[in-house]
Order: sequence, then structure tokens, then C-alpha cells
Amino acid sequence: MQYGDYIGNVIRLAVELANTGTLDRTGELVGDFFEEHEITPPGDGAYGDLPDLVGAALAQLVDGEPPQAVHQLLRDFPPEMHLTDHDGLGGWHIHFSRNGTEARRWLGQLLAAELARVAAGDPAVTLGRCGAAGCGNYFVDQSRNRTRRFCSNACASRTTVAAYRARTAKE
Repeated sequence: MQYGDYIGNVIRLAVELANTGTLDRTGELVGDFFEEHEITPPGDGAYGDLPDLVGAALAQLVDGEPPQAVHQLLRDFPPEMHLTDHDGLGGWHIHFSRNGTEARRWLGQLLAAELARVAAGDPAVTLGRCGAAGCGNYFVDQSRNRTRRFCSNACASRTTVAAYRARTAKE
């Protein structure tokens, strides 16, 4: 896996946490990340105030505002940077939390570090907010030309249909 893909996957965790308030424990991405890093997800799926703080960080990053929520994440969940080669691929990579750490702390440290990289302009990840009326969900745009406007095909389709109906109603 390319490191840019890893960063994108971590930011996808941030987006899911902010959009839903929890992480889908049965989801492939969550399951793989947690299992690979020896993390036990909270039984009740609750991450305390972390979803709200991550949501505020995403909003500030998308809106081009000063990343105060990222600063707060870094204060509340200071990353423990270290190198690891746990995946057996023969290469070292950076981790920001120790394997086996309590889930909320592990996730907070990981997201704090990666959102700080995004705030600093990491080119591997572009964030967006859905352009569909009434949605407002965040998404990670890793498309080739970084022009994605919607969080899902459903939102894109709903917007396209609404625009078509508005045009044809005027005729």
C-alpha cells in the first residue's frame, strides 16, 4: 500500500466518525485498521466528544479556516510518533499511537497527527463537503483531478435529477 493511500484511509476514518458519530465496526476499513493495530473498538461504539472535535476540524479544513480544532486534537491526543515494520512488507513506516492502546486514545492520536498533515498541505488528501442540498457530509477526494462534489453517488444522482426536473418544469 502506498503511504498516500494509508493517509487517505485514515482521513476516511475521520470522515466516517464525523459524519456518523461512530465507526462501523463491521466495515472493512475499520476492521482492518483496528485488528492490524490490536485495538478493541468500544463495545457501545461511543467515542466521547471525539466525533464532534473531528467534525469541527474537518469543517475548518474544508472552509479554509484556521485549524483550531486540529490544534485541540493535538493537545488532547498528543501523537506518540515511532517507526514500525509490523506489516511484514520489509519497510518502515510512521505510527502515531502504540498498538494495543485504548480505542478512543489510539484513534484520537492517529487522527490528530494525520489531520495536522492535511492542515499543513499534504498533497495526498483533499477534503470536501457534499454539495447536495441538505447533506453536508464530508468526503475524501482522491480522484485524479480533485473535482469531486458529492459524498456519494446517491447525493450526486439526487442533485442531477432535481436539476433536470427544475429545467424541464420551466419549459
